[in-house]
Amino acid sequence: QVQLVESGGGLGQPGGSLRLSCAASGRTFSSYAMGWFRQAPGKEREFVAAISRSGAGTDYADSVKGRFTISRDNTKNTVYLQMNSLKPEDTAVYYCAAKNAGYANVWYRTAYDYWGQGTQVTVSS
Repeated sequence: QVQLVESGGGLGQPGGSLRLSCAASGRTFSSYAMGWFRQAPGKEREFVAAISRSGAGTDYADSVKGRFTISRDNTKNTVYLQMNSLKPEDTAVYYCAAKNAGYANVWYRTAYDYWGQGTQVTVSS
């Protein structure tokens, strides 16, 4: 069992930056691939980024590639999402998720086993 708690959301300016954190409970954090998803009002939850168990592998949605960076610190049981060059369309609730069984299908929300409660990100001037 893994419990995930996101933090770092809030109001960001267009062109600005925010950094999200997701702290995981338990001593097996390094055995999970981790992902970030987001859900805007009236839309489905969509993939943002994923990182492998060691951190060596990452994947990004085209909409955030080059602007967002996912990273993890297995000594702190934490995964991060650095968001730069923010756009109003990045406004959403952001969720972190943990996935067992390797790095396959990280793009699909149904592949993940545990979810955080979400943190709101609003990009507006």
